[in-house]
Amino acid sequence: MELNSADRDREWLSTVYAGDREPQLTRRAILTGMVLGALLSASNVYVGLKSGWSLGVSITACVLAYGAFATLHRAFPRFFPAFGVLENNASQSCASAAGYVTGAGIVNAIPALMMLNPAAVPGRGALTLWVVAISCLGVILAIPAKRQLVNAEQLPFPSGIAAAATLRALHGDRAAGGRQARALLAAGGLGAIIAWWRDATAPWIRYPNLPATWGTSWIRIGRYRLSDLTMSFEGSLLFVAAGAIMGWKQAWSMMLGATVNYVVLAPWMMDLGIIQATGGSALRRISSWSLWIGVPMLVTSGLLLFALQWRTIVRALSGIAGLARGRRADDPVAHVEVPVRWVVAGALVFGLATVLLAHRFFGVTWWMGVIAVVASFPLVLVAGRATGETDITPVGALSKITQLGFGAIRPGDITTNLMTANVTAGATTNAGDLLIDLKCGYLLGANARKQVIAHLFGVLAAAATVVPVYFLIVPDASVLATERWPAPAAQQWRAVAELLSHGVSSLHPTARIGLVVGGALGIALPLLERALPPRARAFVPAPTGLGLAFTLNGFNSVSMFLGALLVLVLARTAPKVHAEYTVPVASGLIAGESLMGVLVALLVVAGVLSG
Repeated sequence: MELNSADRDREWLSTVYAGDREPQLTRRAILTGMVLGALLSASNVYVGLKSGWSLGVSITACVLAYGAFATLHRAFPRFFPAFGVLENNASQSCASAAGYVTGAGIVNAIPALMMLNPAAVPGRGALTLWVVAISCLGVILAIPAKRQLVNAEQLPFPSGIAAAATLRALHGDRAAGGRQARALLAAGGLGAIIAWWRDATAPWIRYPNLPATWGTSWIRIGRYRLSDLTMSFEGSLLFVAAGAIMGWKQAWSMMLGATVNYVVLAPWMMDLGIIQATGGSALRRISSWSLWIGVPMLVTSGLLLFALQWRTIVRALSGIAGLARGRRADDPVAHVEVPVRWVVAGALVFGLATVLLAHRFFGVTWWMGVIAVVASFPLVLVAGRATGETDITPVGALSKITQLGFGAIRPGDITTNLMTANVTAGATTNAGDLLIDLKCGYLLGANARKQVIAHLFGVLAAAATVVPVYFLIVPDASVLATERWPAPAAQQWRAVAELLSHGVSSLHPTARIGLVVGGALGIALPLLERALPPRARAFVPAPTGLGLAFTLNGFNSVSMFLGALLVLVLARTAPKVHAEYTVPVASGLIAGESLMGVLVALLVVAGVLSG
């Protein structure tokens, strides 16, 4: 017999819940989570500006925290008691929240605004307040959905299940946990060495630097060297590791897109004089034309896939009435869940702060700010349900809905267009991450109230980190949309804002053709995949990977393809090795190289290294 919601809560409380008998929100858990979160959020700034993706850091944080405290416990058992699974869960919640703060504008809306209207970008203090406000708004707005999506409906939230399984494995099998921690740290060291060898230059450094790209200067496409078209190998393992995590279909789709763009279309457009053949950044020259193929593909495919989830949307919106009724007087888990008064107070405080900061720092009129905040609540519910059912938070599609909506309300106002969409993107990103963490905690028997507190500490740790790191590596707009910092997510946001502001007639005729073709492919490919039998679907390119390749360096797509291919072979030939080591090794490479990249930039500013 199926249990009703109250009976299910009572059963969970008696059979799973451990939050009152095991340590969870301890000082060391929060401190560890904040330190790891600060480091991993800095890593995500680096990765986001390189790839346009924000990589999940939950499992990385779990393994690092476990490895650190397991080592300390073995060395000093009296001073460092064993790190409990719920403590690690709280630490992971804190670090995960920090990792996703980059979605609150740092790798998308802010660099897009910097490219379009540099004078509108506020200073570090203002931007830090902005990131905190919209990130905390997303956290608060997600809380009412937790009882319905996690407790009542038991939606899967696959990443939450994976994090819970990882924590159980680490704390249940100490030998395996130690092996994974050592593998992650070793890979991190290798990534750091590669980044230093490639990027660190100074008179006192005598050895030659690792080349940033290599291997294809002897291959020509017509009059152009393949390396001049950004199609080469790179002196980095960061994107190889990203490809290992992202999956085979997205990776080969990116390789296909890069080949079409850089090997076929770019040389053709250069010969016609439509793309400048020399001078400046090759990526900036080529992508100024090619993004009108890639961005429409990303936008239309994202909106279509979002619309095809109409049942999810209806279920999410129909749940608003139930959420508004509040909790029962006899609620068996009232002491575990976040009180309603916290939600109301938090929504008022952070909603008002978002409106005031949008007006003060970006000139968004107060009523438009109110619309953006109010609209974020149903969009958070929709995003939360989509995350629970598919493990994908549709941030891109939801932010584009906001951009299109405000483009219609106030055409030509680029700053308002970007920053109101920033509210939606920041809120839905942080809401989706919180719900994933709460699913993990629910499976482990954690106290949800304590998890939310840990999450908010993570937001504060990241906000104090990501803004200085962003300005450190992006001192001005000239470094964006270049081979070093392609900023593909920001290019997408910029392109939509420009199109809404200036109209299609401002584009070159070939770019208009590209816009139509890209937009049509973004619709046709998902529909074709749905129409084909399951075995044939694997041969249909993924529009996300295909479209993203038109905004990235070609060598980034090559690296991701190689990483995904390596993991595909490993999974088939050594499945146990793949299951145990792929994620820790890939995560370590990404963290090590990106953190060393940030450190090198800091040493350049300090004068220790040459620029």
